[in-house]
Amino acid sequence: MKIGILGAGQLGRMMVLEGMPLGLDFVLYDPAGKPSANVGEILVPDNGSDVLQEFLSKVDVVTYEFEHLPLDQVRIIAEQKPVYPGVEALRVCQHRALEKALFDELKIPTAPYRIADSEEALAQAVRELGTPVVAKSVTEGYDGKGQAVIRSPEEAGSAWARIGHEQVLVEKFVQFEREVSIVAVRSRDGEVRTWPMGENLHQDGILRLTRAPAPGLSEATQKAADDYITRILNRLDYVGVLALELFETSEGLLANEMAPRVHNSGHWTQNGAAISQFENHIRAVAGLPLGATHATAHTCMINLIGELPDISGVLSHPDAHLHLYGKSPRAGRKLGHINVVNDDADALENATEALLRQLSADHSLRQ
Repeated sequence: MKIGILGAGQLGRMMVLEGMPLGLDFVLYDPAGKPSANVGEILVPDNGSDVLQEFLSKVDVVTYEFEHLPLDQVRIIAEQKPVYPGVEALRVCQHRALEKALFDELKIPTAPYRIADSEEALAQAVRELGTPVVAKSVTEGYDGKGQAVIRSPEEAGSAWARIGHEQVLVEKFVQFEREVSIVAVRSRDGEVRTWPMGENLHQDGILRLTRAPAPGLSEATQKAADDYITRILNRLDYVGVLALELFETSEGLLANEMAPRVHNSGHWTQNGAAISQFENHIRAVAGLPLGATHATAHTCMINLIGELPDISGVLSHPDAHLHLYGKSPRAGRKLGHINVVNDDADALENATEALLRQLSADHSLRQ
């Protein structure tokens, strides 16, 4: 079987690397024309030929690494080849208002929110919800982009102009104990498997660390997250991996947003789970049986952003697994990640702190 992937970045790269041992072949089509995957057969747009049709002629089934794709184009693709996750899942996940409506329909708790389609409506939403709030474009925007924190109704005008979209989601700030996420996979025949939840640390809107299983995770919290994501998967007749980001509060979990793809907060599964999110996504898309998703160790995933590390220095830590994406350094760019694993939670924390100190020292030396 030959699997087509829309997008040729690091997520596509890792899907290919974990799918090839299953005897599968891959063709990647990068609509932006800036592939970095460096694996499989890669096609890019060419004004002189219909490369998309060439791509479709080569593959049996299509998946994607990035949800911000032209929906009409994906519909056309789906008329010719099976697309997993499906078009409806992509449509909902591309639009935050539709996403919140789905959470409401499925009785999945969220922070109080409003939808505003003008500067005046935004100011009114701020007054109704109380400050502070965060306003987000309903489409596009990720890693903190397309967002603004508003601390008074008078700031609505500048926030509206800064976001620059015709409609925004306005959410009340919630007092949360930590940010968490759950990653799950659903097969073509409806089997669902979930990985243990991860605890996420963000900085400047970008994920920096994921600890999994989340320290101090209660069985009840894991069951609640399992239930929420299973409702979503079944409602959307979903095939593949889905990630759901949540806030853990004193009163329970609140859903934040979801991503219809393999996810940064699931990278820990490469070295800390029986079968990774990448392999299980490919298994689901290819119609193969799903693999086990239990944790095999305590893991901390560290994102490498903007700068490449000293490889020998990283590998001198016996618990560290280095995953580089083959990208050139650039401020704010995700260049790779490190999975630190250990059977003992305290030993993992010590190993992680030692590695973080080294990365910080390496950064200081470069300044």
